[in-house]
Amino acid sequence: MRARNNADMRILIVEDEHKLATLLQRGLREEGHAADVAERGEDALWMARANEYEAIVLDVMLPGRDGFSVLRELRADGVWTPVLMLTARDAVADRVAGLDSGADDYLVKPFAFDELLARLRAVARRTPGERPAVLEVGELRLDPAGHRAWRGETELRLSAKEFALLEAFMRRPGQALSRLSLLEAAWDMAFEPRSNVVDVYVRYLRDKVDRPFGRTSIETVRGIGYRLVP
Repeated sequence: MRARNNADMRILIVEDEHKLATLLQRGLREEGHAADVAERGEDALWMARANEYEAIVLDVMLPGRDGFSVLRELRADGVWTPVLMLTARDAVADRVAGLDSGADDYLVKPFAFDELLARLRAVARRTPGERPAVLEVGELRLDPAGHRAWRGETELRLSAKEFALLEAFMRRPGQALSRLSLLEAAWDMAFEPRSNVVDVYVRYLRDKVDRPFGRTSIETVRGIGYRLVP
């Protein structure tokens, strides 16, 4: 592996806005870095696997596969190049989703180029190769980067929302979580807080996580919401 030198990095830019991608590539090259561009998630996957980059600048909104999906697959394949995610949305759920998918940092558009450089230098200094911890609560295990979950040795087949909801529970086991906090963790703020969508998806989750195994891990806390118990 070649030496990691912040003054001479090779960076992959994954951005479908051609003008922005070109500006970033030109700016990085003027700073002395090598910069490649991928405008689709599928291209980013093979480029990141085939080349050794010091950092990846990854946009969330891409045609075809979005940035979250690309990042999860890279981490599942053992590609631990530091990733700086770009998002046009400053929602907490987006930032959490990016970081939990394996991102090292995020930057909200529009941004100053100097801040992008500083963040790239920071993520490139970090030691690569460390896989994020798998969450464990009792018999339940959840791998945020690999987007996989198990009860015991049985892998659970969860939708994206069910996975996000289970992750919210597993990050705060034993705590009573309100419907609003669960809504913010698994959905964006466009959802009406008085909606029963949380109750519906908790029922879906119980049908996959608890009932087939004769367990009652997800308890109802009357007047508040729900909690996960080991």
